[in-house]
Amino acid sequence: MNDQDKAQRHATRMARKKAHIDQTIQAADTDRGVLLVLTGNGKGKSSSAFGMLARALGHGMQVGVAQFIKGSNDTGEEAFFRRQPGVQWHVLGEGFTWETQNLERDIETAQRGWAVVRGMLQDESLGLLVLDELTYPIKYGWLDLDTVLTDLAARPAMQHVVITGRAAPEGLCDAADTVSEIRDVKHAFRAGVRAQPGVDL
Repeated sequence: MNDQDKAQRHATRMARKKAHIDQTIQAADTDRGVLLVLTGNGKGKSSSAFGMLARALGHGMQVGVAQFIKGSNDTGEEAFFRRQPGVQWHVLGEGFTWETQNLERDIETAQRGWAVVRGMLQDESLGLLVLDELTYPIKYGWLDLDTVLTDLAARPAMQHVVITGRAAPEGLCDAADTVSEIRDVKHAFRAGVRAQPGVDL
């Protein structure tokens, strides 16, 4: 096959692909808030969510973040986004369970946190919410999944919600519009590399 034939075959394939993609885009004619779940054991779930936060701010949207489990205030994303207008940021945890070592307090903290989130889910001015590490208090039974799903379903029609964390429960994934699972292939931490500012923190 000569170069001219290859070029023609390529052009024909791309024309078919473009027609298919254009048809698919045209068929997607609904605008509404979507629920996204980013789960799996791999690194990058929260990072992806905060990328969407930046994207929403770029479109002039008001946004909110609720961080479960995490109790520190020293991450790069918080230091950056707290300075931006239009951002509500709530740290709702007290650290990982092996740090608190107090089940009753962990449950109370999670439930107080969900009360804050419920208010955000009722705020029509917020176009995007990131509920970071929400899967953990659900998995541990600190938050009732049915209550979470009911509150999510009652949110404003155009409000988008991104939920991150490992082991997202089946019911949450079933309710979501988009679910991405990030697989752990290799991680520097297992080679003895500490969490690095700008990459992990």
